[in-house]
Amino acid sequence: MNFVHESVKLDESVSVGHFAVIEEGVQIGNNVQIGNRVTIHKDTVIGANTVISDGAVVGKPPKPAKTSTVKLQDHIPGLTIGEECTIGANAVLYRGASIGSFTLVADLASVRENVEIGDYVIVGRGVTVENHVKIGARTKIQSNSYITAYTTLEEQVFIAPCVTTTNDNLMGRTEERFDKIKGATVKRGARVGGASIILPGIVIEEETFIAAGALVTKDTEPKTLIKGVPAKYARMVEERELL
Repeated sequence: MNFVHESVKLDESVSVGHFAVIEEGVQIGNNVQIGNRVTIHKDTVIGANTVISDGAVVGKPPKPAKTSTVKLQDHIPGLTIGEECTIGANAVLYRGASIGSFTLVADLASVRENVEIGDYVIVGRGVTVENHVKIGARTKIQSNSYITAYTTLEEQVFIAPCVTTTNDNLMGRTEERFDKIKGATVKRGARVGGASIILPGIVIEEETFIAAGALVTKDTEPKTLIKGVPAKYARMVEERELL
């Protein structure tokens, strides 16, 4: 048995599984497939030909902890999902995010509020995307990576599995940290190897290649390969490896 609010108009081409909940003001395009036990919260907009897999929660209202650096806003717009997207099983997408067309948010991934994700993006299995993040078109974030709040990933960035970004050098002990929280900026075409760690506020320049397991403590130069703990210049990226 499903619950669909009376304000929601479903085209005949839309399929809905069992035990789904679709709340007030939701807009759903043609040929959308909604799986079993899906919850679609108020004011969510879903583009045509999108697939929402079993157990997904989309448009979830944020409820930050009282000790969180991110405070509850008075008004957050509904979640928007573009055309021909795939939202994986048990993924959670919050109200106030914008997901571009032809994008995959894989199983068990989480996308918080105030996030902008472009077209043709892959957010892999188990990835966490925190608040106030911008992700450019055709960027790929592989499984179990952590994209911290206030991070920017430009177009065609590649983030390998288990990468960690950070945004707080003061580790939450002083009030001044609120003015200094800043995530990384990873510019167009850069690649970050598996299990690397990027410290707060670091700028990864265009087409930088960060080797697996690196600890990035300084801004990089464009088109360079850096590696190690801490990461250091190794060589220029070969011409054949550039976009």
